[in-house]
Amino acid sequence: MNFSQKDKLYNWHPYTQHKTATDFPVIVKGKDALLWDENGKEYIDAIASWWVNPFGHSNEVIANAIYQQLTTLEHVLFGGFTHNKAVELSEKVLSILPSNQKKVFYSDNGSTAVEIAIKASLQFFYNKEERRTKIIAFEDAFHGDTFGAMAASGISFFTEAFQGSLLEVVRIPVPNSENEEKVLNTLENLLQSNQFAAFIFEPLVLGAAGMVMYEASALDKLIAICKKHQVFTIADEVMTGFGKTGRTFACDYLTQKPDMMCLSKALTGGTIPMAITTFTQEIFDGFYSDDVNKALFHGHTFTANPTGCAAALASIQLLESDVIQQNIAQVHQLHLAFQEKIKTHPKVKTTRVLGVIFALEIKTEGQESYYGNLRNKLYNFFIENGIILRPVGNIVYILPPYIISENQLKKVYETIEKALEIV
Repeated sequence: MNFSQKDKLYNWHPYTQHKTATDFPVIVKGKDALLWDENGKEYIDAIASWWVNPFGHSNEVIANAIYQQLTTLEHVLFGGFTHNKAVELSEKVLSILPSNQKKVFYSDNGSTAVEIAIKASLQFFYNKEERRTKIIAFEDAFHGDTFGAMAASGISFFTEAFQGSLLEVVRIPVPNSENEEKVLNTLENLLQSNQFAAFIFEPLVLGAAGMVMYEASALDKLIAICKKHQVFTIADEVMTGFGKTGRTFACDYLTQKPDMMCLSKALTGGTIPMAITTFTQEIFDGFYSDDVNKALFHGHTFTANPTGCAAALASIQLLESDVIQQNIAQVHQLHLAFQEKIKTHPKVKTTRVLGVIFALEIKTEGQESYYGNLRNKLYNFFIENGIILRPVGNIVYILPPYIISENQLKKVYETIEKALEIV
């Protein structure tokens, strides 16, 4: 029995209907922007393995940092103890985040980073004996698969089985040039009730919705309305963080500052699961009390894992290097050139680019479902041609490792052009 057969026998994969799923490639090796399966077939990882590997696979800088940490201190509980790597990483992260971020809370992944922010929002007001039990989120947002994160997410088929068990969330449209004033007025009217604890958003780009993009100026106005009503703002930078939008964080495009930020994915360069939720001093002070019951009773076994912290420090060091910053700029320019070429294609409805993110929308007769026939046809075509892309319905997006070569990226573009001929 080979690995693919054993995989079918033992494993339950994410977002997979196993009755209709085909055999999965068995990946045995990765280096830079490339992966190889057990048959020696080469794939260009054009989505950085779900947006986590900006510096490529088997990165030696991060691997060496992990090795050194493993031979010094692999793990120690963070409840009642601390360690130098957590202190160093917190200091470093706070130095590159918006200046109002003052406290760092560690967890394991993007969903839990969001979960912590939502819990902190609700408990902050509970500690003040003020009842605020609802949150605001964007339509079609995606914030994760734990219960608070699910509640904040607007993609219904991910959450419809749990509707009766979720926190109450009111959704507003993503602002654009046509509806911005209406969206601002809707938020203003909603917040008059004093029932809302927080507004959570993916800044500038809604990833799982199909790389939907909106303007920083509109988000600034939404945040300002929340501040006026003492409603906390949560920036979910799990996808957008660490260079994806062309700046270190998408919030770097804003003049307003969010109250909380959620980070994960590229935090450790795709090596070790780790997440961070950061807070303003005001929020931390809302839990600072002689009353133990006002503490934030949330924790994870691997909170602030020293090995993960070492990987994150190495990852940030790479991000700040001149070489990586030049690579980000080069990918952006190549995306812009491809956009100029492809946007007038008869089968292309829209295109958009921000930083290293490129997306195009294919013209379709009607509403294309998230995992529908078109999406599956495109996905299989890309895999057959050695390109890892995961279309969202009729949206094809690229979010490559920053170290991808020009020739590799051109092959991705050429394969997308070929794909347009089969739809």
